[in-house]
Amino acid sequence: MTTIAPTTPGIEGLDQQSGRLSFVGILRSEWIKLRSLRSTVWSYLSVVVIMLGLALMLSLTIANEGFNAPDAPGGSAADQAGLFVQSSTFGVFLAQLVVAVLGVLVITGEYSTGMARSTFTAVPKRLPALAAKATVLFVVTYLVSLAAGIGAYFVSAAVFAGHDVSASLTDPDVLMPILGASLYLSLLAVFALGVGTMVRSSAGGIGIVLALILVVPTILQLVPAEWAQDIYPYLLSTAGTNMFAPTEVTGTEVLTAWQDLLVVLGWVGASVAGAATLLVKRDA
Repeated sequence: MTTIAPTTPGIEGLDQQSGRLSFVGILRSEWIKLRSLRSTVWSYLSVVVIMLGLALMLSLTIANEGFNAPDAPGGSAADQAGLFVQSSTFGVFLAQLVVAVLGVLVITGEYSTGMARSTFTAVPKRLPALAAKATVLFVVTYLVSLAAGIGAYFVSAAVFAGHDVSASLTDPDVLMPILGASLYLSLLAVFALGVGTMVRSSAGGIGIVLALILVVPTILQLVPAEWAQDIYPYLLSTAGTNMFAPTEVTGTEVLTAWQDLLVVLGWVGASVAGAATLLVKRDA
């Protein structure tokens, strides 16, 4: 007579051999936590509103005043594409602040509510939880900001259509800056996540990230020293802005777009590395 051993249904995302959550399961958990936060919904909604609203404002300003100015851009395809890039990515300068705050709150909110202890109990090694949180935050931020950037393009197209100005979204001179802007916002969110993980304080993390984005660049621009001007292109916000904004907007042309991306990745890598180091050394 053969004895049939009873079986138990598997838990989704649970490694049946080790009894611990798989990385896919951790990703699902982080996705549920991210979309369940009210601050997440409002933050991403703010990004969309900012991108579309500022695109409308700038494109209307250009249409009403810019074309009549003595130095108005000519009718070349490059000039017209530049107008679309300026209006479609103009909102990034304000949206970056929202994304930075969200990146900090995603982790510091767990420390303030005590949820971090539950998270690290389910994921004792901790680093997979950090990696999953960064992955989910990066992907969602990229998709939202990309949708907002494309929406801003169509808003600009509707305004410029009455002035015989046009540029295709598939034009690399238009599409690449929009993709670059979305990538910058996504990487900035991960950078802020790393800072929040290190300081464990919403106020402290937000203060540090906003200071790096707003205060430090302003101070360096005011310092009348050559070393300050040499450092300026390598700041996080400067390199990030140069990934999508034309030179006439940023005023800097020291690095190429790919070099600017490497600078931003360096900032993000340093932040995540510091977060990972402190995460495994400190108690939850």
